[in-house]
Amino acid sequence: MNAAIEHTSYDTSARAAPPRSASGQMLKGAEKAAVLFLCLGEDRGTALMKRLSDTEIRNLTHSMAGLGVIPAAAVEAVMREFGESVANGGSVVGSFSMAEAMLRKVLPEDQVGSILREIRGPLQERDLWARFSALNETSIANYLRSEHDQTAAAILSNLEANVAANVLPLLGEERMISIIERMVRMDAVPSHMMRQIEETLQKDIASVAAQPTVAERHKRLADLFNRLDNQLFEKLSPTLEDRMPEAFPEIRQRMFTFDDLIRLDATSLVRVMRTVEGNTLPIALKGAKDHVRDHFLSCLPTRSRDMLDEELQTMEQPKRKDTKNAQRALLDCARQLAAEDVIELPSPDDEAE
Repeated sequence: MNAAIEHTSYDTSARAAPPRSASGQMLKGAEKAAVLFLCLGEDRGTALMKRLSDTEIRNLTHSMAGLGVIPAAAVEAVMREFGESVANGGSVVGSFSMAEAMLRKVLPEDQVGSILREIRGPLQERDLWARFSALNETSIANYLRSEHDQTAAAILSNLEANVAANVLPLLGEERMISIIERMVRMDAVPSHMMRQIEETLQKDIASVAAQPTVAERHKRLADLFNRLDNQLFEKLSPTLEDRMPEAFPEIRQRMFTFDDLIRLDATSLVRVMRTVEGNTLPIALKGAKDHVRDHFLSCLPTRSRDMLDEELQTMEQPKRKDTKNAQRALLDCARQLAAEDVIELPSPDDEAE
């Protein structure tokens, strides 16, 4: 069994490619042995594990705990001597809980605890860096601004390359150069320093993730203003712009109102008009600004335009509340179609251009 764990390998001449995990990593000897144990099941695997030495058990459970999902093709490549029974069995899953269950049937509690602590450490570290890399890049940059350049270099060295490449420019040219120099010259970070960095990140990661970026805050406020009564918003706007001369124009630019629907291309606008139900469209247009109403009509085919125009001329002026609800229904319809990738809403950048 020593050879199975330490040097498990098979003739690859008959295979197109060596067995790999779902992430594309080539399986090593101990990982192949872990696949064997998982295919045997908990009871048979436990009985076989009793024949192994402490070192072999330690190597096996380390591999099993971090194995994850192994595709059926890889299982077949590793275990092809089992023939059809394995080839038709689908994938297997190696997990921390599976490794723990097997260990508890083989070893005393104190030894189980020792091995599990060793396994849990590196698994948590990998999870920590993956979670930190998944944060918003602006949030990561904001966090690094309060750190020493050496610490920032150590952190960025552990992030995914594409994330680090996007974060660095956000720190400013001067600091970016300083951090890159440290990353280039950096030897292996002492384990006690790395452990301290990881412990701090573990505590801070939740608060970093919860902090919205400036762009996210502006978008939320733009959505809020979109829902306000239009007259109330126009009444508040001069004061808000006076008190927030830099932020408020950016927030206002992100707003998407009923009048902004005319920025849709003609095909998309017609799709929105034909999706709303009942008399929503005429009520919304009856209370609209003249140039907005004219643009809506101009996008329709001649026959549809004439029919709608006639309806608008004969209908009574709706209540302001009904007009507002109808216009909001058109806006909601446009957003829903955009979410379904049926149409594309114009961005603030489009308007700026």
